[in-house]
Amino acid sequence: MKNIIYALYDKDEIILKEIKRMNFLKIKIKNIYSPFPIHGIKKYIKHLKSPFNIKIFYYGLFGFLISSLITWYSMILDWPQNIGGKPSYSFYLNLPSFIPILFEITIFCTAHFMCLTYFFKCNLYPGSFPKNPDVRTTDDKFLMEIRLYNNIINFVNLLKTNGVLEISIKI
Repeated sequence: MKNIIYALYDKDEIILKEIKRMNFLKIKIKNIYSPFPIHGIKKYIKHLKSPFNIKIFYYGLFGFLISSLITWYSMILDWPQNIGGKPSYSFYLNLPSFIPILFEITIFCTAHFMCLTYFFKCNLYPGSFPKNPDVRTTDDKFLMEIRLYNNIINFVNLLKTNGVLEISIKI
């Protein structure tokens, strides 16, 4: 059975030292809740990767394909125009003149889809419930979430030795 332990701290230096100690003891930290980004934490928690990296690439690729399709349809197929003596029958011969609109629509799609993805990933849509286990982490406290299967009492005693404010266990 999985037990979730929440350790609450009041300073970022203390939680950073505790994270280093958990890494030394080979205890995997599930998540860190912080009111601001803690500098240097990324090198100690390697398994907390951003879920947005590959999505940004896919949204940009989608925006590029949509902008290419719209540009090809409107400027080549549907209503070809002779602008500056350029051939109106070929997309690739006109590509240099289409680069600004291709770039703009690619950035537009990437930015808007990333905002929507961020809102849904962070439960920031209407009617959602917060995932934050302690509301004090949005103000001035730091919370470390650890999932353990055994040795809970020994682990809680270990946490009490390094400046933890409060420990709560969810079974």
